[in-house]
Amino acid sequence: MKKGMNWLLVLGVVVLAVAPLLFIKDSEFGGADGAAEEAIKEIAPAYQPWFHPFLEPPGGETEGLLFAVQAALGAGVVGYAVGLYKGRADKAKK
Repeated sequence: MKKGMNWLLVLGVVVLAVAPLLFIKDSEFGGADGAAEEAIKEIAPAYQPWFHPFLEPPGGETEGLLFAVQAALGAGVVGYAVGLYKGRADKAKK
């Protein structure tokens, strides 16, 4: 029961962080992707992208938030695994 509640809390935090930014329009912050796109347009103006995104976020800030959430989830998984194996090693020593 406790384990399921923890995952529910994590999901709730992610939803609370992502949902408001999906409704913000015209939020734009430059990054490496935008700079690369401009450089490609200068070098090869006739270049056509290979594919287009399925879902276009409402602003650049939303992309940054989604990347940060992905990084945080990855760090959580790695931290959990390290803690799990450390706990198992300590238990085996006793």
